[in-house]
Amino acid sequence: MSNNIDRREFLKRLGIGGTLAGLAMTGCKKAENTATTFLESKEGEMTYRINPTTGDKVSILGYGCMRWPTKPVEGGDEGEEEIDQEMVNRLVDTALEHGVNYFDTSPAYCRGKSEGATGIALSRHPRESYFIATKLSNFAPQTFSREASIDMYHNSMKELKTDYIDYLLLHGVGMGGMENLQARYLDNGVLDFLLHEREEGRIRNLGFSYHGDIEVFDWLLEHNDKYKWDFVQIQLNYLDWQHSKELNPRNTNAEYLYNELQKRGIPAVIMEPLLGGRLAKVPDHIANRLLQREPEQSVASWAFRYAGSYPDVLTVLSGMTYMEHLEDNLKTYSPLKALTDDEFAFLHETADLMMQYPTIPCNDCKYCMPCPYGIDIPANLLHYNKCVNEDNLPTSSQSPNYAKARRAYLVGYDRSVPKLRQASHCIGCGQCSPHCPQGIDIPGELHRIDAYVEKLKQQTV
Repeated sequence: MSNNIDRREFLKRLGIGGTLAGLAMTGCKKAENTATTFLESKEGEMTYRINPTTGDKVSILGYGCMRWPTKPVEGGDEGEEEIDQEMVNRLVDTALEHGVNYFDTSPAYCRGKSEGATGIALSRHPRESYFIATKLSNFAPQTFSREASIDMYHNSMKELKTDYIDYLLLHGVGMGGMENLQARYLDNGVLDFLLHEREEGRIRNLGFSYHGDIEVFDWLLEHNDKYKWDFVQIQLNYLDWQHSKELNPRNTNAEYLYNELQKRGIPAVIMEPLLGGRLAKVPDHIANRLLQREPEQSVASWAFRYAGSYPDVLTVLSGMTYMEHLEDNLKTYSPLKALTDDEFAFLHETADLMMQYPTIPCNDCKYCMPCPYGIDIPANLLHYNKCVNEDNLPTSSQSPNYAKARRAYLVGYDRSVPKLRQASHCIGCGQCSPHCPQGIDIPGELHRIDAYVEKLKQQTV
């Protein structure tokens, strides 16, 4: 792609005509109150939405490339893993074959290896058959400078084997508040640089992913006339819709975020539709409630239908590590059966019931890793959540299922987290907490889990 090609010319080269060409004529300027266009699909075919800015026909199922499958490093140290490129290729091939065309990655994912693995897998296919989304993940202070940030942007293109990015995001705005936004993107002129790159066609859509401080989200939308955001990535699921602040005071309910975008006609890209997997592994009585309503539908599919049923959602990201995850999501979205008003109400009631269970708001993003002391932080937190959901968290030795629950927690803990990577090795250095988008007090939670495990071992709970 030429450095001076604009987005209208890009669409013409793809051969997009008719309705899409008409939509594309807006170029970089979006009409007020535009919305994504919902395209009905036949049985067995992927559902698509039309991006009102560029006319992109985007699959409602987007591939999140944060959790690519791994395998042991041949000849490496015990526990050392690398991305399983052969499996990544198979997953990408299957996704493309069944209509998935949006792939979301970042320089920060998979410990810096996601873009490279994604680029290898996608570059084996025609460039016009997929959309690449990546992020300017300049989190570390040494990457705040204009030079370092622009180097990261250019390296993303190199890793992804492309000379343009379809969807480029400012990554994790809101973390660190307005001061952080100023340092990473405004004072150094990086956002101005990205706006110029969009004008030149090397970025086709510019947006941001939001975590944390609502002041930053509101400020960026208040300045939409200047920046003309093509899309915004938010966390949305049936638990976060109205309970996000209860889960974590730093968060903002998804209802507010989505409605603010909808008022401005900005398409939403959805992350964490399963809330880090928690909405696929719900407590047994919640799973039974969902299965009784739709016996042929998986527990996870309820969450994906929920996120995809909002009309201004462009795509819903899923980090599909295994082929069975991909197959189930393809079934849910080929085509999407949008929720009825009654089903929306049913899921909101389900969310109210789930709020009775105090899980840790870990989404398994792994931003806290690696731990300098070798602790597998997400594995510790997720095992705790799993036992809460399965009612295997004994709170009293007088409980009827105490022995069974105690054994389930301790045996499962040793199986899922190697002893050298368990919470007992946390010294409370705090290096992990600033990187957590959910604002979890990670050392505090690890120390609480370790104390709980010791009580279980001593049978003093």
